[in-house]
Amino acid sequence: MAEQTSRRGLVGELSAEFLGTMILILFGCGVVAQVVAAGIGDHDSIAWAWGLGVTMGVYVAARLSGAHINPAVTLALACFKGFEWKKVGPYVVAQTAGAFVAALLVRWNYTEVLAKTDPGHTIKTQGVFSTLPGNGTLPVSELGALRDQVIGTAILVLVIFAVTDLLNTPPGANLAPLIIGLLVVAIGMAWGTDAGYAINPARDFGPRLASFITGYGTAWRDQYGNIYFWVPIVGPLVGGVIGAAIYRLFISPYLTGTEEQEPGEIPTPDGTRTTE
Repeated sequence: MAEQTSRRGLVGELSAEFLGTMILILFGCGVVAQVVAAGIGDHDSIAWAWGLGVTMGVYVAARLSGAHINPAVTLALACFKGFEWKKVGPYVVAQTAGAFVAALLVRWNYTEVLAKTDPGHTIKTQGVFSTLPGNGTLPVSELGALRDQVIGTAILVLVIFAVTDLLNTPPGANLAPLIIGLLVVAIGMAWGTDAGYAINPARDFGPRLASFITGYGTAWRDQYGNIYFWVPIVGPLVGGVIGAAIYRLFISPYLTGTEEQEPGEIPTPDGTRTTE
């Protein structure tokens, strides 16, 4: 019975990660499609929609899974907060699958607009679904983009650890998802030039795969023709661990108490966790 309950609990967690990541990508890839293919909006609207997508995705998934909705966050939790290693793989698969399905929906919904703007489905509109060095136009190398992804994701995870640590000063009144969303907005506005701030392997790989199977033959490469898909996977995974390590080294040792909270768990006024 206990094993059956545990298995059912894991299914619920994976369902939450799938749907939470799906919501994130529906807003994120949707807004980029609107700006790039339809000419409605600009960089700021992209940054805001991605941030709000994170907020909505966290609210959807927080109760069941803690709303990691990002393999870099899941890996950092396993390294530094005792998240079960046996769940890392299933979480990453669920997150990537959610991103993939969401990107297919965006691709389907914007079929006519994308075909009008870019009939050949080339790198011109590939950025709707996945990132490119220098956003496909600026002279940024693969190594430059990798550096950017490491730094950007380190910032993301470091601040997430701070915002969701009950020993620190977490936001009350269920506002943690909103603060995390604003964090993503800020990263987009400050760190969006060199590599499009993927900062999430599932966010990039799932939509990249969806675009590839729906006509984007250049999906795996950058504007220089180089294999690029690995950069927004490796960079965020490395950066997330670095960000978590920095928080643990410079902040955690000086906090008192025993209660900590996972990313996506919403702090309540009495300090309890909504996922428990």
